[in-house]
Amino acid sequence: MSIKRVLTGASIAATLVTLSACGGGGDAATDGAGSEVLSNGRTVAEQIALRQDQYEQIGGAFKTIRDELEASSPDIATIQTAAANLPELGTGMGDWFPEGTGPESGVETEALPTIWETPEDFAQKVADFQAAAASIDTAAQSGDLAAIAAAVQPFGGTCKACHDNYRLDD
Repeated sequence: MSIKRVLTGASIAATLVTLSACGGGGDAATDGAGSEVLSNGRTVAEQIALRQDQYEQIGGAFKTIRDELEASSPDIATIQTAAANLPELGTGMGDWFPEGTGPESGVETEALPTIWETPEDFAQKVADFQAAAASIDTAAQSGDLAAIAAAVQPFGGTCKACHDNYRLDD
């Protein structure tokens, strides 16, 4: 069965929506805001820029996987490399949001205050993402295109689930 058959109709639409939800945020440009130094040694602006960069890399890796799955002849090595990056890119994700790095910082961010208002739920969303990243990597390393395609929607769904409540302009 062709991978294009596996990713047809509603499946493609659903994964395109989730792909757009997994991309990064806005620039962490400052005009004097965000110069406060956090306990991790970074300024608020540096921390926000770091997490935005991480999310952009995650979105890029996911896009690579999706693009390959939609290709007439998917390159499994490219998929495997991108998928192997996802668990590593998501490591420490919960620590990317220290207190003071939300919209109140004055630094442009799409992170909503609900991240800090509902930390248990946010932590669960992060854990769900990390589990899905491991699953898509496992599927990719197997070389089974159908298994990879099956792991795409749940992975993208973890991005969307978090963005539904915790990201502006989604």
